[in-house]
Amino acid sequence: RRRLVTLNAIGGLVFEYLVVGAGFAGCTLAERLAAALDKKVLLVDKRPHIGGNAYDHHDESGVLVHKYGPHIFHTNARDVFTYLSRFTDWLPYEHRVVALLPDGRQVPQPMNIETVNTVFGVDLATAEDLAAFLKSVSEPRDPIVSAEDQLYAHIGPQLTNLFYRPYIRKMYQQDLTEVPASVVRRIQVRGNGENRYFPGDAFQALPKNGYTALFERILDHPGITVELGRSFDHAMLASFEHCFNAMPIDEFFSFCFGELPYRSTRFHTTVEPETAASPHAAIDYTDDRPFIREIWWHNLPGHHVRPGPSVLRMIEEACDYRDNNLDRHFPMRLQDGKADDVYRRYKERAGAIANMTFIGRCGTFQYLDMHQVVNQSLVSAGKWRSTRPSEGR
Repeated sequence: RRRLVTLNAIGGLVFEYLVVGAGFAGCTLAERLAAALDKKVLLVDKRPHIGGNAYDHHDESGVLVHKYGPHIFHTNARDVFTYLSRFTDWLPYEHRVVALLPDGRQVPQPMNIETVNTVFGVDLATAEDLAAFLKSVSEPRDPIVSAEDQLYAHIGPQLTNLFYRPYIRKMYQQDLTEVPASVVRRIQVRGNGENRYFPGDAFQALPKNGYTALFERILDHPGITVELGRSFDHAMLASFEHCFNAMPIDEFFSFCFGELPYRSTRFHTTVEPETAASPHAAIDYTDDRPFIREIWWHNLPGHHVRPGPSVLRMIEEACDYRDNNLDRHFPMRLQDGKADDVYRRYKERAGAIANMTFIGRCGTFQYLDMHQVVNQSLVSAGKWRSTRPSEGR
């Protein structure tokens, strides 16, 4: 496996490319640059581990835990799945989530016909029954501008205020009246008993030995050297042919146009007796507390590594990234468009730096799933290689 080094303990090695950030974006690009272009790549990350937010580790209780919350791989992109399959075997897994109602009952989430039957105490049997019922409890709005307008007009106030108003407040610190309708326009109630979270994705699985092991294999190339515990320094740019940078773009420019808004998550982990554990992997909360959901790690395939009397429960709490060690988990691009305007200014300024390309969620200020990040890096590497055909193999 690839030797991971810290700080400057790399001797006199010479590198042509610098990659900043050892998550999916950076690791995929580093591997492609080394393997497809036969280049020497230095990959740096300020954290003490590889894997970015997908990093996982084995807890003392014998359970595999994702340090920054559950990462469930799913995609319809065959090329992305094929690429990652070079570095891992998979455990098939179709994610299912339940929502905890105030009275203690649990219902499928996203909502389906069973959810509606339970909440309203009805016995709807078909998609047509469901459509007619939702129409009867909805509240027409014209024009539809806010997320509240959209949801009230299509599923009604009761479902909206139970499942979505508290969630939006927790995640974004905004009310549905402040969020644009476009954010929730795709929300629908499934007209059958479908309870898979990602029913439309052809590839749904977890890495057999975990994400960290996957990243170790991606980086197992003689052309890649990894430095952990090292932050990017602007002086580095002069020493490399090109830099692919996954750091926050606003931080790179010292926030000269202002800070881009991000949300983060605090994780509260407790050891619980297995006899008291939930049979569900994920349970969403519908109450007004700041907590989003709870995760029972041992219910994910391959995660109960050493079965014993105890298991782990993680409860997630939404917060501002500035209140959580500057851990940026997802960008906030909301109704007023101010964040988009700030990002465009940073992007324009970045375009003037000839030997650097921003990548990943924080570098491009996008809410990207894992497969989308990998695809972004594969496309970037392909375009880069096509401009240097004599260097590619």
